[in-house]
Amino acid sequence: MKTFRLTAAAGAALLVFTGALTACAPPEKESGGEQTQSGVKAGEATSAADFGGMPGLEEAAKKEGELNVIALPPDWANYGAIIKAFGDKYGIKVNSAQPDAASQDEINAANQQKGKSTAPDVFDLGQSVALANTSLFAPYKVEKFGDISDDFKDPDGKWVNDYGGYMSIGYDESKVPAIAGVDDLLKPEFKGKVALNGDPTQAGAAFSGVMMVAISQGGTPDDIAPGVEFFRKLKEAGNFLPVDPTPATIESGQTPVVVDWDYLNVAETKKLPSWKVVIPPNAAVAGYYYQAINKDAPHPAAARLWQEFLFSDEGQNLYLQGGARPVRADTMATQGTIDRAAYAVLPPVDGAATFVTVDQNQAATKYLEGNWAKAVG
Repeated sequence: MKTFRLTAAAGAALLVFTGALTACAPPEKESGGEQTQSGVKAGEATSAADFGGMPGLEEAAKKEGELNVIALPPDWANYGAIIKAFGDKYGIKVNSAQPDAASQDEINAANQQKGKSTAPDVFDLGQSVALANTSLFAPYKVEKFGDISDDFKDPDGKWVNDYGGYMSIGYDESKVPAIAGVDDLLKPEFKGKVALNGDPTQAGAAFSGVMMVAISQGGTPDDIAPGVEFFRKLKEAGNFLPVDPTPATIESGQTPVVVDWDYLNVAETKKLPSWKVVIPPNAAVAGYYYQAINKDAPHPAAARLWQEFLFSDEGQNLYLQGGARPVRADTMATQGTIDRAAYAVLPPVDGAATFVTVDQNQAATKYLEGNWAKAVG
C-alpha cells in the first residue's frame, strides 16, 4: 500500500497530475494497442523482442505518447524524480493519479476504469494486494530479468519486486524521548503519539509494521498475533494515534512517532533535523514492493517501457537515491554500476533480515482481516 509518503525526491511540481477520476466519462480505449513486429498486439508482448528490441519498444511507446501511473507520491522512493526522468528521456507525458492512494485503491481503479483511457497502465503494490490480484497482470520480462533472484519475481514476469527496505520507527527527538526499540512505545511519554502508516489489511507498509512489532514481541512470520496484541495494548494505553502520517503531519508535529519503511523515515531527516530513525534490533523485517503491468493497460507499450526504465541501472539508482534498496543492488554492486555514495548511507541493520513468504503473507493477512479492527477499532 501507499498513503502519502516521505522519501527524498523532487517536488510535486515535477509531476503532471491529471486525476484519473473526472466528472465526464473518459473515452473508451482500443484493447491491446497496436500490432508489434512479432505479430502480437502491444498488450500481449512479453518482452522487448516482440517490438524488435528496445528501439522498437521506444518507438511504440512514444507513439502512444502517455503513461498512466497511480499511487506514486513524489516523496515516495524518489518517484517524483523517477517520473520526471522517464518523461524527459522519452518525451512521454506521465499522468499521475491519486498519489496518496493505497495498493487496494490501485486495483479498484483498474477494475472501475477498465476499457477507459484513464485506467492505470502499471501498478506499484504491497505484497498482500499484489498476490491477491495476479489475474490482472500482464506477463512481461524486462531486459534485466535475469539479474533478479527467482525469489523476487514471478517466473513468467507477471510481477517483479522493484525496490524495498526495512521497517523502522521514526521519531522527533524534540518531542519524545529517544527510542531504542518497540517496547519503548508503551511508555506514558508516548501517549497519543504513535502512528502506523495505513491499515495493515490494505497497506503493505502497515502490514510490515505490524509484522515487525510481532517479531519484536516473540512472534514469527508464521505468527503475527503478537503484533496485533501489542497494538491493542498501545491503543488501550492511549498511545496509538489513528492518523495516516504524511510529511505534513510529521513536520507539523501531529505524528511525532511513525512506524514506516526506513527509506521513508530517513528521507524526513533531510527536512526535519530532529527526526531520527531506528530499525529495531533483532526485528529487521524487510520487504519489497511489487511492480506489474495492467493486462488492460490503455498504453501497453508505454507501460512496458516504464518497466524497462525502472529495472535499468538508471531507474534502480534513482530508487537508491531516494533511500530505497533496489532489487538489483547486489548485481549492480558487482558490475560497478551502483551509486556507491547513495548505497553507503543506507541505515544500518542489526540482526538477520526477516522476509515474509507468500504463504506466510496470506496467512497473516487472513489473521489481520479477522482481528485487526477488533484490536484497534
